[in-house]
Amino acid sequence: MKSKTSAILLALFLGGFGAHKFYLGQKGKGILYIIFCWTLVPSIIALIELILLICMDEKTFNEKYNSATDINKN
Repeated sequence: MKSKTSAILLALFLGGFGAHKFYLGQKGKGILYIIFCWTLVPSIIALIELILLICMDEKTFNEKYNSATDINKN
């Protein structure tokens, strides 16, 4: 089960390298962040995603990022 707090902290401190994307199961996007990290564009995008994660309520976060793990538990 993915934690919203962990995703926020990863986006805050390692967002420019896509750590939050890997954590949330979006490996392809995470690789793109690593490839383009030298341009600082991923850092700007991670800042925007950080704000979106902070504003997202727990229910929406769980529906978006934890629904696959809920299906596997049943």
